[in-house]
Amino acid sequence: MKLRALDCLFCPSCKSSLTLSTDQQDGAEVITGQLQCVNCSAMYPVVRGVPRFVSADAYASSFGHQWSWFRTVQIDSMNGTRESENALLATTGWQDRDYDGALVLDAGVGAGRFAECVARKKGAEVFGVDLSIAVDAAYLNIGQLPNVHLAQADLFALPFREQTFDLAYSIGVLHHTPDPRAAFERVAAEVKIGGVLAVYLYDRYGFAHLFPDAIRKITTRLPAKVMMAFSAVAIPLYYLYRIPVIGKFLRLLFPISMLPNWRWRWLDTFDWYTPKYQWKYLYPEVFRWFRENRFRDVEIFDGPIRMRGVKAA
Repeated sequence: MKLRALDCLFCPSCKSSLTLSTDQQDGAEVITGQLQCVNCSAMYPVVRGVPRFVSADAYASSFGHQWSWFRTVQIDSMNGTRESENALLATTGWQDRDYDGALVLDAGVGAGRFAECVARKKGAEVFGVDLSIAVDAAYLNIGQLPNVHLAQADLFALPFREQTFDLAYSIGVLHHTPDPRAAFERVAAEVKIGGVLAVYLYDRYGFAHLFPDAIRKITTRLPAKVMMAFSAVAIPLYYLYRIPVIGKFLRLLFPISMLPNWRWRWLDTFDWYTPKYQWKYLYPEVFRWFRENRFRDVEIFDGPIRMRGVKAA
């Protein structure tokens, strides 16, 4: 945690300022310490460089395992690709100039794949929050970057005051919460007037989701280590699934990730079948969320469901 993060961090309960007492510091980074609310006296520890505003990862425990095991797979600087940067652009439509001098919220930072793009290549100041211990993976990946701040926090009780951020995005996260619409509203509240919010959610068009949804009734009850082994079948099945006729049938009956990189394929398959919640939506539903939260100029991008909007007064 960097000392200047205190300018933006507030008590998630009463939105009052926080004071910091430091136990261990490494240069500009506070490794261990304690945050205390000046109003309600609530205490929040800083552990392994990350302020902790929750005591458990609740419904997001599968993501803690996921990003501990696959910490570097999706980090562009470590895998030699531009996959994360391209995915960020596809969801937000933001060009480099849009990030200039911006304060950015990454709602559901995971291992830091998108926050890294914003910090290393866009030059913006980025705050990444996640409910799970994925923030520890993110800290190892990007926590030392001077313009990155991380916090373990709940999207339903964010440690910021409303209208703090110029830009905010949540990519592949809201649909894994107990109430995606309410989570959207909480994130939307953090965006300044004239600021922009972008989201990516799963869609329920067609019937391809029916079989994996049925399979998830079983897989979400299995231990994470069992699912780690189970999802590894995607590695060899990829070659069978590429056969024209039988492959198409198998992809419908039991979908797996079809990404060429075997580690990414394993990760994505695990990601599909393990989260406790996995809601799916239609474009009009998400469009209404934007309109109900005072966003205008709502734009739709390719690949359901990617949308962004500008917050009106």
